[in-house]
Amino acid sequence: MTGCFDIQVNGYAGVDFNDPLLTPDQFGLACEALQADGVSHFLPTVITGSPQQMTRCLVALRRCCSDVPLAQRMVAGFHIEGPFFPPQSGYIGAHPVEHARPADIDFTAQLLDAAGGMIKIFTLAPECDPDAVVTRFLSDQQVCVSAGHTNASLEQLRRAIDAGLRMFTHLGNGCPVELPRHDNIIQRALSLADKLHIGLIADGHHVPLFVLKNFLRSIPADRIVITTDAIAAAGLGPGTYRLGDRTIRVRAGDAPRVDESGQLAGSAATMPELRRNLAAIGCSDDLIRLYCCQNPKEALGFS
Repeated sequence: MTGCFDIQVNGYAGVDFNDPLLTPDQFGLACEALQADGVSHFLPTVITGSPQQMTRCLVALRRCCSDVPLAQRMVAGFHIEGPFFPPQSGYIGAHPVEHARPADIDFTAQLLDAAGGMIKIFTLAPECDPDAVVTRFLSDQQVCVSAGHTNASLEQLRRAIDAGLRMFTHLGNGCPVELPRHDNIIQRALSLADKLHIGLIADGHHVPLFVLKNFLRSIPADRIVITTDAIAAAGLGPGTYRLGDRTIRVRAGDAPRVDESGQLAGSAATMPELRRNLAAIGCSDDLIRLYCCQNPKEALGFS
């Protein structure tokens, strides 16, 4: 596989992948835009919603992948982000709180079935899977389980790792603006960075670039996975866009926001922008390729 490998793409170039009415023509246009931006492979991402909505979105994505030749070459699988998240403000992020729920095997199996074996990453909060039953179940199905939107304790994270947890989704996001100064989810995840691949959104909004630079110094280079976490706004600039059932606003020079609260809702960034940001904080071309191309592939077991 060559080019960038983006593990978390909620939409692109005006196309929302969380639309259950997504058409092959729309998806094909998004694939073309991603390819033009240097992405060779990506994971369309379905976020927290009602069981019916999430299932319908997965079925629509399967149909699009079947009908679009370019998608057959580019889509390396699907990423499910949610709904097994805590409902607390901050940790739930832009996900609809009314659909947050504890982890359960039956709904997980329903999602796996709807995706037809294409789920490659499943992001959940370990504290919502207290005995790590769902984590172990997913791991046994060869799905990369990732912790995200979580306030899991060290003990909960370690138990999840023992059950198969392999990744942490967008470190520094999906958590409150203010945290305890020492014992917080960011520091817990960093303490386990030798055991987990760590996802980072390098758009300069989700974490300031000086913070991103600190993260890159703290995480082993072969464990860093850069992602856009793009939504339909990616590459299009200011405007209003859809993310599932929600309207998202993008203002000039800013990231997508849910409403006047300032809650982030994915990014409008493209891989070329992320690569420029990484270069601006001193990353070499070799490191950028490692973070954006090689590490995501290896994290998911692609040779």
